[in-house]
Amino acid sequence: MKITDILSVLPFYDVTNLMEGMEINTIEMDSRKVKSGDLFVCIKGYTVDGHDYVQQAVNNGAVAILAEKRLEVDVPVIIVGDTSRAAAMLATKFYNYPTRKFPLIGVTGTNGKTTVTYLLETIFKQFKKKTGVIGTIQMKIGDDSYPVKNTTPDALFLQKVFDQMVKDNVETGIMEVSSHALDQGRVFGCEFDIAIFTNLSQDHLDYHKDMDDYLRAKSLLFAQLGNTYNDKQKKFAVINQDDPVSKILKRSTAQHVLTYGCKNEAQIMATDIQLDVTATNFILKTPIGEIAIKSKLIGMFNVYNMLAASAAAIAANIPLTTIKTALENITGVSGRFEPVLAGQSFATLVDYAHTPDSLENVLQTINGFAKQKVYVVVGCGGDRDKTKRPLMAEIALKYADRAIFTSDNPRTEDAQSILDDMTEGLEQDHFDVITNRKEAIFKTIELAKADDIVLIAGKGHETYQQIGDVKYDFDDRQVAREAIQAKENK
Repeated sequence: MKITDILSVLPFYDVTNLMEGMEINTIEMDSRKVKSGDLFVCIKGYTVDGHDYVQQAVNNGAVAILAEKRLEVDVPVIIVGDTSRAAAMLATKFYNYPTRKFPLIGVTGTNGKTTVTYLLETIFKQFKKKTGVIGTIQMKIGDDSYPVKNTTPDALFLQKVFDQMVKDNVETGIMEVSSHALDQGRVFGCEFDIAIFTNLSQDHLDYHKDMDDYLRAKSLLFAQLGNTYNDKQKKFAVINQDDPVSKILKRSTAQHVLTYGCKNEAQIMATDIQLDVTATNFILKTPIGEIAIKSKLIGMFNVYNMLAASAAAIAANIPLTTIKTALENITGVSGRFEPVLAGQSFATLVDYAHTPDSLENVLQTINGFAKQKVYVVVGCGGDRDKTKRPLMAEIALKYADRAIFTSDNPRTEDAQSILDDMTEGLEQDHFDVITNRKEAIFKTIELAKADDIVLIAGKGHETYQQIGDVKYDFDDRQVAREAIQAKENK
């Protein structure tokens, strides 16, 4: 595409020596990926500044630079006030506004985002619609999977992926939208048709100054649904009526609101809820009728996840019978209340629960069907919200017969220091501290007897442990399986 065509979306910019006929092959913000004919965008990050890598980009073939200041290089430099914002605009233009070509669903909230996206994927597949999914675990286009670095990637990457989805005939896009992504403008240029709110509880206070700021970031998804109406393509905000912040989120959007819940009166509700160790049954009541659901997903938190997905599916005009079939067919999501089965006489579950609220939800569910003792292996990530560390420990001790506190992803923090933050001031003493995560899992499995339940929390689907700047191979599910086999072979 000609650079003048790409730049046409910017009302004001400063540039010298720009050749009007210059063709741009693609847009990059990583100087290492730049090739001949590319436009390089200088982004100021938390740890690096793209302006410092301009010469590398030019050496690799960049024919123009988008920057926030004048630079001494031999190619045209286009100067704007905010390269992140401008990059989103340029990317949507370069890829010809891909999210105008299929409906896009965004899911935000502290917990449940991944499960809701995968429930929606299952529902739309049941409805014979090809989907594209972007989230914590992976990115999927149809049945093909690709790795992702962030829950919500940057604007350039997103627009490129959405363009690929268009080329691959995706009929509905579904993505997790983190508070960081909303706050940093990573989803600028994405035209959402349905925005889903799951819940709000303490997390990411290392980034957000307080819970009000965290909520403000979440509310941006609903404000960005737009302020006008299209009869041919209605937009919806799907909101958890039982969450105390629901009133604020409703006021954040001009679009149609569809509420769901179990406690407060909502448009979509679960009634006659029956929970046990193998199934969850309830009546799904909606504006288009009601239907009985018999799901293999366990726990009250999964009832809410199913309600959120059902509400979005109803907004997308999917029949109740299709929703029912999909919800009853899905057996689980990777690393979410996932059982480890290796012939043992006790239950072993791996879950991504890494916030106080999610850990409490999972342990409450376990206590609902536990016959004997409950053990929990849990830690807290480094370089993240420190205030939740003692809360996580207190919840573990409140609901488990014994807690084993261990390393999660310490990152650049000292693992023992994180554990000290968790255990300082605890009045109860039914816990052990084992810094090495593998040793902690093996120790807990060794303690477990028939009909006990072991919960390994915090990492879920992750297949690594980050210590310092290095990611080492580590999968809670595999380690638990090895521990069970070692115990059985004694």
